[in-house]
Amino acid sequence: MDIKNLSRRSLLLGTALAGVGLMASGGALPALAQDEALPTGEAGTLTVIHRTEYFEAAQQAFRDTVQEFADEKGVALDISTTNPESFGDFMGKMTAAVRAGNPPDFAYTSNVSISQLHLLDLVEDVTDVVDKAVEMYGDIMPGLNAAQTAKLDGRWYAIPLIGTTTGFYARGDKLKEAGIDPASLTNIIDRREAALAISDPENDFYGWGFTPNQSGDGFGFLISVVQAFGGSFTDESGTVITFDSPETVEAFKFLDETYDRDGKYADMLPPGIESWNDVGNNEAFLAGQIGFTQNAFSIYAQAKRDNNPVYDDIVLLPAPAAINGDSRDGGNVGGWMTIFKNSPNGELAKELALDLLNPENFNKISALGGVLFTPAYQDLWTEELMATDPNLATIKQQVDVPDPFIGQSWPADPNAGIDAIRAQGVLEQSVGNMIAGRMTPEEAVADAHQKMVDLFEEGGISQP
Repeated sequence: MDIKNLSRRSLLLGTALAGVGLMASGGALPALAQDEALPTGEAGTLTVIHRTEYFEAAQQAFRDTVQEFADEKGVALDISTTNPESFGDFMGKMTAAVRAGNPPDFAYTSNVSISQLHLLDLVEDVTDVVDKAVEMYGDIMPGLNAAQTAKLDGRWYAIPLIGTTTGFYARGDKLKEAGIDPASLTNIIDRREAALAISDPENDFYGWGFTPNQSGDGFGFLISVVQAFGGSFTDESGTVITFDSPETVEAFKFLDETYDRDGKYADMLPPGIESWNDVGNNEAFLAGQIGFTQNAFSIYAQAKRDNNPVYDDIVLLPAPAAINGDSRDGGNVGGWMTIFKNSPNGELAKELALDLLNPENFNKISALGGVLFTPAYQDLWTEELMATDPNLATIKQQVDVPDPFIGQSWPADPNAGIDAIRAQGVLEQSVGNMIAGRMTPEEAVADAHQKMVDLFEEGGISQP
């Protein structure tokens, strides 16, 4: 059976287990708060849900643009925010709304699984809108892996709005004091040694700023380590679980050694890092307490906005290469626009998507969004936009990579099965079991592998 036929019941089970959370240090770690009820769609009222922007001014500019569009079309507007994290309950609520026949019309989100939305038959085919956007604004940036993520069975089921990449940040001043050249830190092993070298726990400074907790940042860091050592969730087909491998075990040994509070690297671990959520590393880095972390460009943008003293000392590093030297360069679509199945104002929602991409509107929002709201289309990378921040050139280089790393699904294309694994927090829980001493690296990997096998087989994807 093909991965695209993973059962809807299995995917809904994955989203329902969102609150499980990572167990570490002998106790349960907190889960993120869940969404409020979704608004009810109705004919004649354009219903829009959107992610919360890091900068209030950018969010207000987005909302104002949507309001102006609704006013021009002579329709009422119902606009609100939502939390579409894969381990939240967005997918279940949206499924219920579509089944009830009253979904919102339009969503602008980031961490949502397009393949799951399609598999659950929750979103409309928007190929015509993407084709029009490309015609008007140029090709989609090749480094975003957009087609692999949202072009399913030859049709588009989401419209790229913004492109982004993950920033890898280091305190350049601390590295300089230690005599370390940032350019020499090519992989995660190099960077761990540097993090230890610059740590000064007596003065509340810690080199390591990567949480293993269930969160967007935690998952992203952990899967990057597994993949750096050559491990993966599945084979290239995306249908066979391959997690239990010597490569993954080596990655887990690296993580076990890293988070051992009695081991070699204890001095580089900030208090409570095992339970940080997605704001933990932001706060610690901006407070001048950690030396390395990876995150969206919110850290950089806030430091610049607030004239934070750490801003001048931030060194932007490329994604760490795999242990064997393979490149991990690339980006991803940081914001998708979707139109929900049988929404009462679907054609109007398509017009809204193109209106938001209009440079007059897009550039206004982008200018207020720091480096967090950047184009997904070639021709929207204008000289005017590039002039607003010197580090936009770095971001553009990453999202313009012609042969980008595929990301968490590697070596397979993104798919609903891997998204379901993420939704259940299997990776974070397995690492938590190991860090807490309940399992050895080998046991934790084998346990996680079996959970993934069970998930696939429950969904109808038989395993060898």
